[in-house]
Amino acid sequence: MSTNQPDPAATIQSKTATREAQPRPAKAADGKRVDHARSAKQFLNAPEHAKSHDTRVWAMRTKRDKQAHTIEEWEELRELASQIKTHTLTNLDTYLEQFEANAKANGIHVHWAADGAEHNRIVHEIFKEHGVKSVIKAKSMLMEECGFRHYMDSIGIDIVETDLGERIQQLDGEDPSHIVVPPVHKMRSDVARLFAEQLGSDPDNDDAHYLAGAQRDATRPLILDADAGMTGANFAVAETGGFVVCTNEGNADLSANVPNLHVASIGIEKLVPRVEDMGVFIRLLSRSALGSPITQYTSHFRAPKQGGEMHIVLVDNGRSKRLGQERFWSSLKCIRCGACMNTCPVYRRSGGLSYG
Repeated sequence: MSTNQPDPAATIQSKTATREAQPRPAKAADGKRVDHARSAKQFLNAPEHAKSHDTRVWAMRTKRDKQAHTIEEWEELRELASQIKTHTLTNLDTYLEQFEANAKANGIHVHWAADGAEHNRIVHEIFKEHGVKSVIKAKSMLMEECGFRHYMDSIGIDIVETDLGERIQQLDGEDPSHIVVPPVHKMRSDVARLFAEQLGSDPDNDDAHYLAGAQRDATRPLILDADAGMTGANFAVAETGGFVVCTNEGNADLSANVPNLHVASIGIEKLVPRVEDMGVFIRLLSRSALGSPITQYTSHFRAPKQGGEMHIVLVDNGRSKRLGQERFWSSLKCIRCGACMNTCPVYRRSGGLSYG
């Protein structure tokens, strides 16, 4: 071999070295929490990432505003949604009992968890009964709140995120930085480097279609072999005992339907009284989140699939306490659209993960 030929590995390393490294959050003095000020400063000192994050997040906000202006009754919809939530939260005990009764009548097993630790124990018991070793799950901020994936890792049960953004963060060992687009702080070059390390893809190919395909090829076998699937819920309907999951990738449908066992983790504040209420919230959710008229998949789950088994875990984890707080109970109306994050100038410039 000619000594004049360039070393391919050195060439890749050279190209990769010219890309700005992804800034990582800085730990506080106690080693547990994140130092927001220092982390934000580090993010701002990475100008390519800071500009990309600000631009992408603000773009979602501007798209939201454009969509809002296409609906003459937009503010009336927001007010109606608020009124429905006020009514539901004021009568939450009644609607929770109604939801439980109807879900059980549909053949669903219903469990109650006082906090995140109890949620994790309940799901663990379900998995033990079924000999579950591998789980596919859709994106769920409630499960993040409960530390679910870390708990499962500690007991040797493999969790595979089926949402592309959550899978990116899982492979990188990071928490989500945004409740709708978990890796929005990353650039495509960051994902290309990560996938090269974890999946063996080309580190210099940061084409979005190529990266999504590489992740799909690596993850689909894990999905097909999973013992159980998990989803969250965007809304739960007291009238029917069913629930709705909104995604743009269909990952909830995969998690709910490929394995025979489906476990759904649902915060008690996600309830609405009737199916017809969904027409209000579905019109608001994706427009507010991404500036799109509707999510690609709005999936309704009401009973186990034929030959399957479904469990719902209703989680409190401080929500009842919040409901009794005069100044803060209205925060339980939140539909997790992320528009507030997309608006906040501090969040847009500090990279999200600086909040810990």
